[in-house]
Amino acid sequence: MAKQIIKTDKAPAPIGPYNQAVKTGDLLFVSGQVAIDPATNDLIAGSIKDEAHQVMKNLEAILTEAKVTFEHVVKTTIFLSDMGHFATVNEVYGSYFTGDYPARETVAVRTLPKNVNVEISVIATLSL
Repeated sequence: MAKQIIKTDKAPAPIGPYNQAVKTGDLLFVSGQVAIDPATNDLIAGSIKDEAHQVMKNLEAILTEAKVTFEHVVKTTIFLSDMGHFATVNEVYGSYFTGDYPARETVAVRTLPKNVNVEISVIATLSL
């Protein structure tokens, strides 16, 4: 199966040896996104709600580049710096989906890249 690298300047450039997303077969694997504003390359400084919205916007930009939407997402992983952020991130996350939600796990981790509070990765199908 061939793989295609997906990249867009509407989401943050990778900060390591990885790609924003990889398409293979009927699946799209999107790397974890954090709250970096792609226009300035700065971290969003604000509330956990602001961070979560920027993460979702970054994911949306990558999905759009791959010509899919949140409706195509079948699996997500949410990493939180503190489970105390769960309710707020869950509310923001849920607002980007309609109808059938993807499978998901949410885990608290010791630290995240750039000491952010939330990182989310997704897997999407290319067809519905």
